[in-house]
Amino acid sequence: MLQRARATYNEFPKTFWTLMGASFIDRLGGALLFPFFALYVTQHFGVGMTQVGILFAIFSISGILGSFLGGAMTDKFGRKSMLLFGLVVSALSSLLMAFVSELYVFYSLAAFVGLLSNTGGPAQQAMIADLLPPEKLTEGYGLWRVIANLAVAVGPAIGGFVIAIYDSYIQLFVIDAVSSVITAIIVFYVIPETKPALAEDKEEESLVQTFGGYSRVLRDSIFMSFIAISIVVIIVYVQMNSTMPVYLRDVQGIPPLGYGYILSLNAGMVVFMQFWITRRLTGRAPLRLMALGSLLYTIGFAMYGVNSTIYYYAFAMVIITIGEMIVVPVSQAVAARFAPEDMRGRYMAMFGFSYAIPFGIGPLLAGLIMDAFDPRWVWWASGILGTIGVIGYLLLDNRVGQKLGNMDAAGETT
Repeated sequence: MLQRARATYNEFPKTFWTLMGASFIDRLGGALLFPFFALYVTQHFGVGMTQVGILFAIFSISGILGSFLGGAMTDKFGRKSMLLFGLVVSALSSLLMAFVSELYVFYSLAAFVGLLSNTGGPAQQAMIADLLPPEKLTEGYGLWRVIANLAVAVGPAIGGFVIAIYDSYIQLFVIDAVSSVITAIIVFYVIPETKPALAEDKEEESLVQTFGGYSRVLRDSIFMSFIAISIVVIIVYVQMNSTMPVYLRDVQGIPPLGYGYILSLNAGMVVFMQFWITRRLTGRAPLRLMALGSLLYTIGFAMYGVNSTIYYYAFAMVIITIGEMIVVPVSQAVAARFAPEDMRGRYMAMFGFSYAIPFGIGPLLAGLIMDAFDPRWVWWASGILGTIGVIGYLLLDNRVGQKLGNMDAAGETT
C-alpha cells in the first residue's frame, strides 16, 4: 500500500502536491466553520431559515460577480496573484463576521465577502489545469477532492467539539482566518506562477478584451447546456451544507454533533474511495456518468423526507456520497477540457456559476419551504429536481455524447 501511495505521488509534479497541501490547510479552516454557519446565524441573530436563505443568496449573487472578475483577471494577471488576493480577503472577512452584531451589517459584509474572496476560485482551478497534462486532469481534480474532503472529514467534528467546549462560534471564525493566512504564506513563498506563456503569434489582450472573452464562452452552446443542467442538480446538492443541519436539529431532533458525524462520514468516504472510483471510470461516457451520479443524489436526498434515526440518515449520506464521487471530478474535468489554454480562468469561472447560482437560490427556496410548509418537502422536491437533472444529462448525451467521447485510460475525455 505504501508503494502504491509512493507511485501515485510520483505521477504528479511536486508543485501540484504543494498546492494540494496549501489547499488542505485553507479547507480545514473552512470545514470547521461552514457546516455550522446556518446554526450560527439562526442562533446569533434569532432568525429563521428564510433569513438564512437570503444571506446565502447575497453570498451567491456577489460570488457570481467575484468569480466573473476573478476568471478574467486570472487569465490577464496570473493565477498566483489572484489566489493570494482571495486568501487575504477571506482571512479579513472571517474576522469581521465573528464580531458583527446586527443582521443588516452582516448582510452587507456577506456581499463584500462574496465579491472579493471568490476571485481566487477560478485561479486555483486554472492552476491545476496548468500543472497537469490533459490525461491527468480527472485524477488531479479527484485528488483535489480527496484533500478537500480529508479536511471536511475532521473539520466538522473538531468544529462541533470547539462549540461544545466554548459554547461559542467565534473561535471557528478565528481559526478559519488563521488557516487562510498560513495558506497565503505558502503560496507566496513556495508556489510559482503557472500562467502559460503567450504564444509568439498572439498579442497580449487588453483588460476590455479579456472581459469580452466571456462572450466566446457564452456562445459555446454545448458547454452552456452542461452548465444549465448542472445548476438544477447542484440545487439539490447544496442542501447538504445549508438546510440539512437545521432540518436535522429542528425537525428530527439530531444535535449539531450528530450532523457533524454524518458530514464526516461523507468526507471520509471521499478520502478513502475517491481515487479508487475515479480510476474505474475508464471507458465510460462522461454525461452518462453525470446522469448516474445525479440519480444517486435523487435517491439519497429524497430519503431525508422520511422521519427516522441518525443511522438511516447516515445510510442516505452513503448513497449521496457515491453520487458525489462520480459527479464532481467528472464535471470538473469536462469543464477544463472545454477550455482553450488561454481561457481557462474564464471557463472555470463560468463553471463555478453552476455552484454559485444554486448556492444562492437553493437555501432560499428551502428556507421558504421549511418556514411555511412541511419541511420534508425540501427533500421530496430535491428528488424531483434530481430526476430532471438525470433526464437532462441523458438528453445532452444523446445530442453530443459521441462527439464528447468516453473517459480514456488516463481519465480524460477523448
